[in-house]
Amino acid sequence: MRIALTLDRDETADEANDYVRALEESGFGPEEIVLLAPGQIPESSFDGVLLGGGVDVDPARYGQIARPGASVEVDVDRDTTDLAVFERSWREETPIFGICRGLQVINVALGGTLVQDLPTDRPSGIEHHRPPRDRARRDHPVQVVPGTKLAAVTGARQIAVNSRHHQAIDRLAAGLVASAAAPDGTVEGIETPGERWCVAVQWHPENLADDPAARRLFEAFARAVRERPAVAAR
Repeated sequence: MRIALTLDRDETADEANDYVRALEESGFGPEEIVLLAPGQIPESSFDGVLLGGGVDVDPARYGQIARPGASVEVDVDRDTTDLAVFERSWREETPIFGICRGLQVINVALGGTLVQDLPTDRPSGIEHHRPPRDRARRDHPVQVVPGTKLAAVTGARQIAVNSRHHQAIDRLAAGLVASAAAPDGTVEGIETPGERWCVAVQWHPENLADDPAARRLFEAFARAVRERPAVAAR
């Protein structure tokens, strides 16, 4: 069993450990988790992929240029790794879990676009980009769409989430459905319909160790990974 985990090049040990801890608590062994550095292109497939948080997706990837004043920070190597891993995993119907930037990567990879800077492009009373001093602090609620995978997994209609992003989905890619939204309408969850397991959230469940909904998300990802051979065999 091999689980890919993509992270920024300057990710601290503590930040990475939250992802690893959550994966291990969902049943994966430490030897099964493969951390991929920006620019690294694996030659083999994975049983599951976790696209973690990080810097912005390069606007060039969705046909735009960085807008002056939008505070866009990119790492072309991170984009290269994330998109290559996603595209291969998408072709092979590997379970994919996206967190924060990971949600945005999935949307862009499938043809969607992003809001480059929520505070200046779509100002609202919701604070989406809090300083990361308290990574577990709940910043605002999200409404979960009934009938979605996210609703089935979390068992919740509303979730209080931690929030550290200044970009968000603008045009949702074809083939994806929105599964959660903030009170200002910002898309906070996306997924694929049907049997394919591709689920992503805009918040950071890896930091919410004591949160049942966060724990269930990682457990559902692990279950999808373990059940994939049986699904593929059918």
